[in-house]
Amino acid sequence: MERIKIFQVDAFTNNLFSGNPAAVCLLDNWLADKVMQSIALENNLSETAFIIKKKDKFFLRWFTPKVEIDLCGHATLASAHIIYSEMNYSSDIIEFNIKSGDVLSVNRNNNLLTMNFPAYEPKIVDQNLDEIYDAFGVRPKFFFYNKYGLAVFKNEEEIIKIVPNLNLIEKLFYNGIIVTAPGENVDFVSRFFAPKFGIPEDPVTGGAHCELIPYWSKQLNKKNMIAKQLSKRGGVIHCSHLGDRVIIGGEATTYMKGELLLGTKELLI
Repeated sequence: MERIKIFQVDAFTNNLFSGNPAAVCLLDNWLADKVMQSIALENNLSETAFIIKKKDKFFLRWFTPKVEIDLCGHATLASAHIIYSEMNYSSDIIEFNIKSGDVLSVNRNNNLLTMNFPAYEPKIVDQNLDEIYDAFGVRPKFFFYNKYGLAVFKNEEEIIKIVPNLNLIEKLFYNGIIVTAPGENVDFVSRFFAPKFGIPEDPVTGGAHCELIPYWSKQLNKKNMIAKQLSKRGGVIHCSHLGDRVIIGGEATTYMKGELLLGTKELLI
């Protein structure tokens, strides 16, 4: 019987029952991909993170209930939170080695954790906006694309009122679609939908801000911004644009800790 420490963390919030929940599993060595995928499906959260520590290096991978993904902001934030709260890690900087070969750094400043991620400059798309209108019930002003589709709307009220047609969104070319607009009490607001990844609506999406931050930095002529994701759980994101990198920050709090009990049968899936 293998016992694996598992934690559930609410990211981009300092209050339980808000922000974006992620599971974090601490491993000695990688499990088979099928086993990690099964754990993520069993957890049924938007992402489960798996961490290995070898000497002074941390290695990190992320799985949705359907697939392994190459970047996840809130589960990275949750992973850093667990390293600090459960592993007695003293340095104010954590560097995560990820599958792509890139290194992601997380800095600690009191309770705020900030992540240094690549910036994905969105490019305007000559897109038939009728498809986007059918999927969201509102016609955007502009549509862009990089890692995800990015639909820009007039105001915060339009974002709040969107009722997505997830079946139509899943049929679109894009792995996920961000909807965004200027904020009333923050610099900008957003929501994120990724049914292809098994995520109908993500509560708070760090990775989407790799695309949102360059866009809004240019539109608002600001380097440092505060953003809010308008899902039911909601969350606040501290944002900075550094050219080809972005800083994405937030707080996190632990909701649950326990153990996975995996027998030989489960480990050989």
